[in-house]
Amino acid sequence: MSIEVYRDAWGIPHLRAGDPLELARAQGRVTALDRAWQLEVERHRAQGTTAAFLGPDAVEWDVFARRVRLADTARRCLARLDDATRAWVAAYADGVNEGLAEGARRSGEFAATGLEPGVWEPWVPLGVWLSTHILFAGFPTKLWREHVARTLGDEATELFATDGPGTSGSNGWLVTADRTATGAALLAGDPHRFIEAPGVYQQIRLACPGYDVVGLAVPGVPGLAHFGHTGSVAWAITNAMADYQDVYRERLRRRPDGTPEALGPDGWRPARAHTETVEVRGADPVPVEVVETERGPVIVPDDGEGGALSLRHPPRVTGDLGFAALPALLAARTVGDVDRAFDRWVEPVNVVQAADTAGGTLHRVAGHVPVRPRANRLRVVPAWEAAHAWRGRYEPLPRADVDGFAVMANERGLAGPLGVEFAPPHRAERITRLLEASREWTAPDMAAVHTDTRLASARPLLDLASGLDGLTAEAAAVRDRLLRWDLRMAADSEDAALYAAVRAGVVRRIAAHPVFAGLADLPAYPALFAPWLAPLPRVAYALETLLTAGPVPPADRAGAVRGALEEAAAAPPAGPWGATHRLAPWAALPDGDDDARWPGLDGDHDCVLSTSSVPGVTDRSARGPAARYVWDLARREDSLWVVPFGASGVPGDPHRRDQLPLWLRGGLVPVITDWNRLSKEHPA
Repeated sequence: MSIEVYRDAWGIPHLRAGDPLELARAQGRVTALDRAWQLEVERHRAQGTTAAFLGPDAVEWDVFARRVRLADTARRCLARLDDATRAWVAAYADGVNEGLAEGARRSGEFAATGLEPGVWEPWVPLGVWLSTHILFAGFPTKLWREHVARTLGDEATELFATDGPGTSGSNGWLVTADRTATGAALLAGDPHRFIEAPGVYQQIRLACPGYDVVGLAVPGVPGLAHFGHTGSVAWAITNAMADYQDVYRERLRRRPDGTPEALGPDGWRPARAHTETVEVRGADPVPVEVVETERGPVIVPDDGEGGALSLRHPPRVTGDLGFAALPALLAARTVGDVDRAFDRWVEPVNVVQAADTAGGTLHRVAGHVPVRPRANRLRVVPAWEAAHAWRGRYEPLPRADVDGFAVMANERGLAGPLGVEFAPPHRAERITRLLEASREWTAPDMAAVHTDTRLASARPLLDLASGLDGLTAEAAAVRDRLLRWDLRMAADSEDAALYAAVRAGVVRRIAAHPVFAGLADLPAYPALFAPWLAPLPRVAYALETLLTAGPVPPADRAGAVRGALEEAAAAPPAGPWGATHRLAPWAALPDGDDDARWPGLDGDHDCVLSTSSVPGVTDRSARGPAARYVWDLARREDSLWVVPFGASGVPGDPHRRDQLPLWLRGGLVPVITDWNRLSKEHPA
C-alpha cells in the first residue's frame, strides 16, 4: 500500500500507509512540510545551537543545553531502545529529511535568519522530547527554596510551596458511561503550556493495517504520546506534579593536569570534562566547559559559595526516555493495553486517564520517580552525603478506580506522595461540581466546562477587603463593587479588570514588605533560571497563602489590601479584563505582532479556563490551553478538538491561524474519520 495523505477542511493531515514504519515516515514528512521552521528550531534547541541563527538572546539556553548534555542523553537513550522502536523513530526522522527542504522553501523564517535546513538523525526526536521537558518538572524551584531557607530560615522552606496559585495547569476529566447521553464514556480536557506560534500540539491521524488513531502529536516526535483515540480506546494526560529531578551541591577541585574531581560519598572521584563552543550570530562565540560528576551534569559551575550544582534526572541515569511506550499506545485496543504501554513511560511523570468501548476505565500515575529522601525533593542536597543517593524507583505508582467521573487538574491528589508543589484545588473542585450537575453529558456539552471562568481563589483577598473600615468613599465603593462581583474572569467584565488591578496592587505591597527584603538579593545563578527565582511572581502565585498565613503580620496584610483598594479607586482600569489580559504567544522569531493585535482572553490562572498571567507584573497571558479535546467512546467521529492557531506553521497558509477564533470562544472542530469526506493530496 502506498502512503496516502488526506486533509480535512481545517488542513489537519490524515495519513494512511502500508505498515507502521511507512506511516512514521509519512508523519515525519508531513510535519516537515507543515512545521519546517518549528522543527528546525527544536532540533537546534536539542543541540544547543540556536544562538547561531537567533543571536545573543538564545545563548543562555544553548549554554544550558550543552551543560546538561541534552544531545548526548538523547543519543544514549536511542542506543538503548529495542530494535523495533529504534527503527520506527528512525523512519520518522527519515520522513522529516524528505520533507524539510520543501517545507523550508515555504517558510520565510529561514531566509530571514539565513538558516539552512539540516539533517535529522534518529536521536533528534528524543532530543526534542528532552529539551521540551527538561524544565517541565521545575527543578529550579529547588534553587528558590534554598534561597528562601537561607533568607527567612529553614522553617520557611515551603512557605511558597503551597497548594496555592501556580502559573497554569492542565485539566482532564473522564465521564463514565452511566453519566453520558450515549451510554459510552467521554474523555475531555485541555493541556496548559506556554502558548507558542506555531502550536506545541499538532492534530493528526495515523492509519495503517495495524491501527487507525487520531490525536495530538508533539511536532518532532513520532506517534501520539499524550492524547489519542484509536476507535476502541482513548487516553489523555495531565502533569502529575511529581518531583523526579535532583540538584546536588558539588565540591570540585582540579588535579595538577587540570582534570576535575568531585567529592562523593566515597571520596574524591574523577569527573568527566570537555569544552564546547556556542556560536552566536552577530557576537563572539561563547566557550562552555561541560563537566559531569557521578551524580550528573554540572548546570551551575559556581553556586556563589565555592561549589557547583549538578542535575540528576532519570533519562540521564538510566538511558531510558520511555519511547517504547509510543508505538505501543498506537496499537492499543483496550484500557489494559494503554495501561501496559504506560508502564514503559518515563518522563514527564503524568496522571493518565483512559476509557474503552467495553466500559473499561483507567486512572493512574505513569513515569519514573526515584526513591530518595524527602530532602532531595525540597532543596539542593550535598553530593558527598550517601543518604541523598537514589535507591531505585517508586513502585507501584498510584492508581484509583473511577466512579462516575474522575478529574485530574495538577492538584494534590493521586500523585500527592510523589511531589512537593501542586496546583491549588480550585480547578479540580470546580470541574467536579460542574460534572455533578448532569447525568446526560455529550461531547459538545464539554465546552461549557473547558470555558468556565469562575475564580475561587479571589476569596481570601475579598474576605480581607470585606472587614476593612475607614476607607475613603471611593475605595469603599470599589470594595463594595467587588463584593457583589460574580467571580467570573470574563474578557468583557469590568469587575474582573477591577479585581485584577486590586490584586496586582496587593501583590506588589506584600512583595515589598520588609520581611521579604532579603529575597531580592538573588544568587548569581544563570539567567535561564530567573523565572523561578523572581520574588514578585512567587508572591503572586502564593498570594492566597500569604494573605492567610506566613510571616507578614495580619495588620500588614489588611494594609496591603487597603492600599490596593485606594490605588484602584484613584486610577481605575480603563476597560474590561480583556483590554489588558491579552494573548502573548512565544515565537522563536517574532513576526511583528504586538500586544494590541492579539485578542483579549477570558479566564485567569485559577479558573478552569486557565489563561495565566503574572499578577503584579503583567496581565498578558503567555500560558493557557495549548489544545482542547473531547474523545467520544460512543462514536469516534463525534469527538472534538481545537488548537490555538491552526494545523500549519507556514506564514500565509490559510490554516495557520484559522482555528484561533474558535479557540478564543471555546469552540471545537469536529474530528473527521470518514476518508470520503477528506481531500486527498499527492503521495508522500
